[in-house]
Amino acid sequence: MKLAPAEVRRFRLRRQFVAEHDGSDPVAVARRLLGVQAQVPSAAAQAVAVRTPAGTADDGTVDAALAAGTLVRTWAARGTLHLLDADQAPSLLALLAAARSWDKGSWQKEFATAAQMTALEAAVVEVLAGDAVLTREELTAALVAHSGEEGLAEAITSGWGTVLKPLAWQGLICHGPPAGGRVTFTRPPWPGLPDPDEAARSVVPAFLAAHGPATPTAFDAWLLRGMTPKARLRRWFAELVDDGTLTEVTVDGETRHARTEDLDDLASAGPIGVRLLGPFDPYVLGAGTADPDLVPPAHRKEVSRAAGWIAPVVVDDGRVVGTWSADDDRLAVTPFDGPVAMPDAEREVWSRVLSRPLTLPG
Repeated sequence: MKLAPAEVRRFRLRRQFVAEHDGSDPVAVARRLLGVQAQVPSAAAQAVAVRTPAGTADDGTVDAALAAGTLVRTWAARGTLHLLDADQAPSLLALLAAARSWDKGSWQKEFATAAQMTALEAAVVEVLAGDAVLTREELTAALVAHSGEEGLAEAITSGWGTVLKPLAWQGLICHGPPAGGRVTFTRPPWPGLPDPDEAARSVVPAFLAAHGPATPTAFDAWLLRGMTPKARLRRWFAELVDDGTLTEVTVDGETRHARTEDLDDLASAGPIGVRLLGPFDPYVLGAGTADPDLVPPAHRKEVSRAAGWIAPVVVDDGRVVGTWSADDDRLAVTPFDGPVAMPDAEREVWSRVLSRPLTLPG
């Protein structure tokens, strides 16, 4: 099956609830997308709200799902904080844990030794026993006391959470409910992680259902910045092709994989007009800003900015054609090449999401 890049983009827009804003709730959105990046909580709230019929970024639905335990906030794909469907999270984390990226000598030289990580793994089970919820400062003090690793106090306290990420990937820790605006940590709501090979049988198709068709390399770039052992990655995809779950397709001469059940849907996607997406949107992060089918290479720096910031974007038929911002009550659009015909409907959507009226440029 041969597909054009535009057909792939249209498929993704529809599957990711962007085309029709038809996601039902935050959990459904997180499940479909395999997580919503939440390094910036307001950006995560916007990504959910713009995908639901009547959601707003401050309507409390994300916080309610976190409080109910149906969503969890933890370090996931690419080592960044995500909102995850609590039922789906163990399988995704199992793939991240299987790579054991913290065993690399370069990681241990910069952050923590193997012995120190082993001590932290044992300590975190003890300090988060039962229903314990600890602030970052409390967690740091408890981990240092239980592990005896006083030299790791600064690393544990760091907002980057580098030495905590391996603990999260192993299903030993996740973020808890906010305490007066302060970050807290608690024990995840699952008893353990599945076997990674078994987990891949659900995670890989789930990724392709929203972000496909894609190559194994693209999947791993999204998952762990290319750190999954290549033999394991190839085997995951090959076994799913062999059992008929996946089918190879060609996109502009490149062999990619799609779910077999999605082939008819891929071929039936019609054009989709202009849509606005917020910062760090999963549609952009799923393919990555280096994908020339998504972001024109000459304009990549306007989307992927300093300090890892991913700008709000304007997409036309799924391709990024500019960036935007909401300055007070004005929707300011910066097109890459010539004016963009901005539909009133998108202004109305973002007026709802941001809970304030927005006027169009000009």
